Amino acid sequence: MGYVAPVKDMMFVLKELAGLEQVAKLPGFEEAAPDVVEAILDEAGKFAGGVLAPLNFSGDQEGAKWHDKQVTMPAGFKEAYTQFAESGWTALDCHPEHGGQGLPRVVSAAVREMWKSANMAFSLCPLLTNGAIEALELCGSPEQKQMYLPNMISGQWTGTMNLTEPQAGSDLAAIRSRAEPQGDGTYKIFGQKIFITYGEHDMAGNIVHLVLARLPDAPEGVKGISLFVVPKYLVNADGSLGARNDAWCVSIEHKLGIHASPTCVMAFGDNGGAVGTLIGKANEGLKYMFIMMNAARYAVGMEGLALSERAYQQALGYARERVQGRAIEGSAAPVAIIRHPDIRRMLMTMKAQIEAMRALAYVVAASHDAAFHHPDEAERKRKQAFVDLMIPVVKGWLTETGNEIASLGVQVHGGMGFIEETGAAQHLRDARITTIYEGTTGIQANDLIGRKIAREGGATLKVVVGQMQQTIAELDAAGAELAELKAALAKGVAAVAEAGAYIATNFATDVRAVAVGAVPFLKLMGIVAGGWMMARAALVARQKISAGDADSFHPAKMATAAFYATHILPAAPGLAQEIVAGGASALAIPDDQL
Repeated sequence: MGYVAPVKDMMFVLKELAGLEQVAKLPGFEEAAPDVVEAILDEAGKFAGGVLAPLNFSGDQEGAKWHDKQVTMPAGFKEAYTQFAESGWTALDCHPEHGGQGLPRVVSAAVREMWKSANMAFSLCPLLTNGAIEALELCGSPEQKQMYLPNMISGQWTGTMNLTEPQAGSDLAAIRSRAEPQGDGTYKIFGQKIFITYGEHDMAGNIVHLVLARLPDAPEGVKGISLFVVPKYLVNADGSLGARNDAWCVSIEHKLGIHASPTCVMAFGDNGGAVGTLIGKANEGLKYMFIMMNAARYAVGMEGLALSERAYQQALGYARERVQGRAIEGSAAPVAIIRHPDIRRMLMTMKAQIEAMRALAYVVAASHDAAFHHPDEAERKRKQAFVDLMIPVVKGWLTETGNEIASLGVQVHGGMGFIEETGAAQHLRDARITTIYEGTTGIQANDLIGRKIAREGGATLKVVVGQMQQTIAELDAAGAELAELKAALAKGVAAVAEAGAYIATNFATDVRAVAVGAVPFLKLMGIVAGGWMMARAALVARQKISAGDADSFHPAKMATAAFYATHILPAAPGLAQEIVAGGASALAIPDDQL
């Protein structure tokens, strides 16, 4: 089953919900006019559907291969990456100073959704490279920027993020990799890193590793971590490649999914020490790495959305073609399974949540653009607060929902969904990692309730709740046509307000009980924020219809929003009850009786 980029819905969200025209007014983004953006999306859709999507199944079947510290990519991947880089897709939102195109983050988010839908394993290489680019752009020295950024932005070199170690997992305070100063501005890096995506491959001329390690005099814990840039090949003063560095892939993991993406065990310094240079200040590496981590967390959330879209397209196509069983009423002959009510329920559950997720993700990306580029400092701070609140929701809710949607895709296929040849199972296998890497859902949820709500007494959440209530008022003014949506959203917003107040009030005095509800609260936030987006979309669609727009897209959008109101939003009050009252019962059973 192929992939067709949903450009029409993407453009609707960009223009009507994410405020593309306002983004294009920000300094530096003047060229991001809607017609230009739509042309970019059209071209990206062609590349995604024509070049990347055909390699998705074959890449999964063949997988990346390791031999003698080298990784060979599946057939077609190297050629596709060369075409990808030569077409300029690696440079979309990078800084023009080093060869980037300087497009808004919200535009690159839509384009990258396509890469992830078409071929998630392939998309992970530019994902990590973009994170490394952003870290170097913001924290690198002028010499590091000049040495690495032009080739990384052009796609000639790729980048990685080296955090995790075998004994540390997500606890970065426990990392042991060490960096020994050489007296000439360089360091020798020693240690082992695991789960390094695209730590070795044959698609680019060099791989630029960003590595967390400790200096000899570093304090214990996260305050003693520094960040280093360690290239696969050393770079000469004239920019040419020099000697092979002492950074090697000693194995790759055998995984449930994303088989075409090499997940590497990297050994630094087994033969005398890997040469690296310090990024920024000593012992501040975790702060710098969080730049990559936040970008990666958002990008992984987009993977949940993208895989949902791919699973939905495949399930929808199968449901239209698969003839099985008679209709409950209206036909004595066998019908396509799309006629069966439960199949329609599953497809609409997929569609409604996908559209809600896309809207929320793009709105967050547009807010990120404003947080960095808006001329008014107060507005930048407001937008950044919203982004900070929503990043764990985008990462956690989109990926958890993505797993559910990919599973529904298998269910729509019935028994054929359990057979690898149909491709439905691959989407589910690929999706499973998204709730785990770049911080599990539990880590995202603890960040949400602790750093983003309790630390500021729920101030930003109250602002967002106020914005949601404004949308409820607009629904109320729209009359009976949107009354059901208004009622469902109002209950959802009330649930968020109640649960948020409970967290802010009790976090300091009963943190364990509050933490029990962290993931349910993240889910609650996602469901209600998604409902908020669908309500805004319904208001726009209704206005378009009232103005005489005959496009069938708008009635379909209203119907999808209505489905979201009656099938997705009703979960909100129950989640609030779980958060407020569920802590004691979860902690009551002794460990040895679990």
